[in-house]
Amino acid sequence: MLYKTRLIVNKRLNIMNKKIGFIGCGKMASAIIGGVIASEFIKSEDITASEINEEKAIEKQNELGIKVICDNKELVKNSDIIFIATTPNFAEGVLNGIKDIVTPDKLIVSICAGVTTNFIQSVLGENIRIVRVMPNTPALVLEGMSGVAGGKYAEVNDVKFVTELLSNVGKSIEVPEEQIDIVTAISGSGPAFYYKVINEIARAGEKLGMEYEKALTLSIQTAIGSAKMLLNSDKSAEDLIASVATKGGCTRVGVDYMDEVDTSDIFYNLIDKTTKKAHALGK
Repeated sequence: MLYKTRLIVNKRLNIMNKKIGFIGCGKMASAIIGGVIASEFIKSEDITASEINEEKAIEKQNELGIKVICDNKELVKNSDIIFIATTPNFAEGVLNGIKDIVTPDKLIVSICAGVTTNFIQSVLGENIRIVRVMPNTPALVLEGMSGVAGGKYAEVNDVKFVTELLSNVGKSIEVPEEQIDIVTAISGSGPAFYYKVINEIARAGEKLGMEYEKALTLSIQTAIGSAKMLLNSDKSAEDLIASVATKGGCTRVGVDYMDEVDTSDIFYNLIDKTTKKAHALGK
């Protein structure tokens, strides 16, 4: 039933039999490719990727089960939808290398942090349809979170398609492009921040005498359960905190300490600095 629903969505967005290419096959692209194939939204034979290094191309081809080539122009010629999945510092060179063969019938999707649709437009030219995306690596386990923004010439169905594709590897939301750098900080970089918090809590348990692996299991499962409760509850985060941190209890002591050291300021600075770095990457 789920597969039939996906077919209906594909037909509505007119993407049946479309070929998708990924220029760059690093961690983020691999996460999206792996997740999309696992979700059966797109067939592996309809996906091609490119890598500069021939040895790495063979390695990725074996790992992902897709065709991986070393020629960006060939990939563009044979793809309807092209993901620019390089690191930001290589984006301009890649775009200049393909600009002569990118036509208005092709959709360009960029996952390069900090690289604006206006910049991509300035290289590829007018009338090129561009969608900018900030995904994250949990897409590999179908729990990704992505922000999607359409460029000047992007059509409604272009944005719908990209949002639908990414929804098959987690969740996705459409945002104004000026907020994409914030998305980068919260969800793009966010997994590293959550890994650190989960690990630090486990290490604290270890210092207090518990085996690290047991403390880590406690920390991981508590993070998963807490996130699910917040996701599925009609209560605010503040309400859920209050329901656990009862007056005079041990949780209240911990929450009061977090307020005392002003964790809100710590997390604001964390997201602010990361957002500014994401913005600077595109310059």
